[in-house]
Amino acid sequence: MRSLARLPLPLLHRMGALVGWGMAVIPNRQRRNALINIGLYAPERPAAELVRMRNRSLRELGKTLFETALLWLRPPAEALSLVREVRGIELLEREPGQGLIVLSPHIGAWELAGLYLSTRGPTAIFYKPQRLLDDLIVASRRRAGATLAPITARGIRVLLGALERGDNAGILPDQEPREEKGAVFAPLFGIPAYTMLLVNRLARRSGAPVIFMIAERLPRAAGFRIHCLQAPEGIDSEDDVTAAAALNRGIEQCIALCPEQYLWSYRRFRRRPSGGRKIYTGSLRDASAIEIARRRRQAAASLTRG
Repeated sequence: MRSLARLPLPLLHRMGALVGWGMAVIPNRQRRNALINIGLYAPERPAAELVRMRNRSLRELGKTLFETALLWLRPPAEALSLVREVRGIELLEREPGQGLIVLSPHIGAWELAGLYLSTRGPTAIFYKPQRLLDDLIVASRRRAGATLAPITARGIRVLLGALERGDNAGILPDQEPREEKGAVFAPLFGIPAYTMLLVNRLARRSGAPVIFMIAERLPRAAGFRIHCLQAPEGIDSEDDVTAAAALNRGIEQCIALCPEQYLWSYRRFRRRPSGGRKIYTGSLRDASAIEIARRRRQAAASLTRG
């Protein structure tokens, strides 16, 4: 990992793209799951275009894996020097003493988005402790002064305390919550997705505004572009489904900025509503994955009409 961190970004991206090419060529579940998700996202596109998008997305995933060494281990100022532009930076401004909830889906260089946020003032970041590399992850995210809040009741209290002090709270909003946690099914690409209510609860209790932030990877290893977007209306609604649907619309808006850089291999629709059929199943062949996406979308449309 430390050896990789010393390499220049263009070389890291070339190495990552090569690994991603291997993931796209060799049949595997991540390759299949990515194609199923892309088929759900863009059902109107021809099969060949869906496959091309899947292959490009896996190359982008390879770049993510390799550039993470640089983002974790190089000095924060050096990593942040790769940010070429920040769009919507005015959304990071707020009244004195007012907290800010910042949501960063798994798009592009999400580690860089968290690092950038930490330089904008005291920040608490909600994260899931990992069995591997956890010490490295924690150390890297603390370099710029971030406080780590584990995905526990104690971590939620850390986030709420940060917001009440007028600090930032950073959350990855597109992870499927554990079953015992507050969540509801809400549409994502028109498919019911088990969606967290944590953002809604924090926004309502603290009164903090909510925005989205992603770090888009620029072509030819030219660096990164930060995007800040206003959260859709309704994210702080008293109605759980309305709030969760608004959260997912915000994620969709972020994905639309650079769809090939989304983490399509993640099983976002693993948990299904009662009676719903599994989505990530079947053979590893591309034709089978596309057919599963088509059938599950048809089933979702039938439920909506019903």
